[in-house]
This record gives sequence, structure tokens and C-alpha cells, in this order.
Amino acid sequence: MKALWSVPGLALLFTLLAGCVTINIYFPTAAAEEAARAIVRDALQVPDGEVVPEPESESGALLPAEQPVHAGGVGATPVLAWVLERLVSPAAAQSPDLQIETPAINRIRASMRERSPQLAPHFRSGAIGFGSNADVVIRDLSEVPLRDRSTVQRLVSEENSDRDSLYREIARANDRPDWERQIRETFARVWVEEAPSGYWYQDRNGQWQQK
Repeated sequence: MKALWSVPGLALLFTLLAGCVTINIYFPTAAAEEAARAIVRDALQVPDGEVVPEPESESGALLPAEQPVHAGGVGATPVLAWVLERLVSPAAAQSPDLQIETPAINRIRASMRERSPQLAPHFRSGAIGFGSNADVVIRDLSEVPLRDRSTVQRLVSEENSDRDSLYREIARANDRPDWERQIRETFARVWVEEAPSGYWYQDRNGQWQQK
């Protein structure tokens, strides 16, 4: 063991690391979409439909976003394995599943679910729609009776506060706050996909489209 930590030994060790170690950390795209779809359907009170299959390549293999994390090559020595255990962080070796069951997330989901029936008529009228940033945007307040406009504005503000908190809490629950942007992007797409026909949404250029 003493010889291993000599200069030649260290050189050999780092050569082995360079040749054998492959550490790929990917955002779990399919898991995030599945989680987003469950939350969105719950919030919009949409009945469960067909299970969306995981994205696959033409060969049937999982796409890179879903490839497992590899922390060592075949035939890694016990010493190399010991070093790898300390080089690979828990975040890098985590399961591709996305955690969405925490007290904070559950409270946010309950709040959104309770608010949904109050927002639905205004989605249907086109007064509000889904923003390109996974939020709710007031599209045409003239579709709302004057006496109800302040209520709609308040509901939209509360909904967006919950959504911001939701995306942030999902990232935190998975010990990856840097995933918040990708989680938001996933939700932005799923909100529109799960919305009933006739709802309005903004495309990537901010232009309004009706589903």
C-alpha cells in the first residue's frame, strides 16, 4: 500500500482513473416528465390517460438523458473502487427517479388543486393562459366582468407564487437546485399538453396560440 502512494503509484492510479472512470450526470428527463404530468393532471383535475412511454432511440436504447451513471470500469481494483467511492458525489450516483413527495410539495399541490376550479372558467374564456415560463399569464382581462377582475388578478398571482415554489421545492427535494430551470421547462410543456382543448398558451416566442 505504501508503494501505491508513491509518485509512480499515484501516476498509475490517475492513469487508471482517466481510462476507467466515466461519470455522466444527466437531468432525468423522462422521470421529470412523468412527475410533472402527475402533478399537472392533479392540479387541472384531468383524468389519468394513456401512460406516456419513456423516450427511446431508434435502436430501443434509452436516450442519453436516461443513461445510468457509471463510476468505474470493468476489473476495477479494490483500491480504485475505494477512491471512486470518495470521488463520486451522492448527487452523481443518485437514482433517475424524481422525488415529489415532501410536506412542502404536498402543501403546494393541495393549494393549486383547491384553486383550480376558480381558475378554470377564466382559462376557458381566454382571459388567462399558460405562459411560456410555466406560469399563468393574464391574456385578456376584458373577458372578465369588471367586478371580478381584481379577484382574477389575485388568483393568478397566488397561482404563480405556488408554481414558483413548486419548481424550486422539487429541485431542492432532489438535492439539485441547479435543476430548477429544467424542471420549469418540463412543466411549461406539460401544462400545455395536458390542458383541455380551447385553452390558450404562449409559444416559445411569446405569441398566443389556442389549443
